[in-house]
Amino acid sequence: MTDHRAALGRRGEDMVARLLVERGFEILARNVRVGRLELDIIAGQGRLVVVCEVRTRTTAYFGTPVESIDPAKVRRVRVAAARWLATQPELSGRRVRYDAAGVLFERGTEPSVEYYVDAF
Repeated sequence: MTDHRAALGRRGEDMVARLLVERGFEILARNVRVGRLELDIIAGQGRLVVVCEVRTRTTAYFGTPVESIDPAKVRRVRVAAARWLATQPELSGRRVRYDAAGVLFERGTEPSVEYYVDAF
């Protein structure tokens, strides 16, 4: 991944993390590596753990950022989350929800976030 794409992804993840904090969540982890898999944002609120996949783009010409989350990515996120949660005994017994967020940085417009609760 190029430095520009990595920086763009970080900016998008930062926006989504701020949104979650504004909604009363605590950010538990970011950019968690589980083998070759990665989880973007893991947040908690009470007995709920949210695993959020974030996609960031500079154009919606080829579809919205969230539309780029295909079934294979959903499977990888679920596998990575299960593996990571198995190493976190303090989170045992909490309900897990999988959200998705799309961040769009289109030239000439304000950045926008589309957030989908219980996306997959």
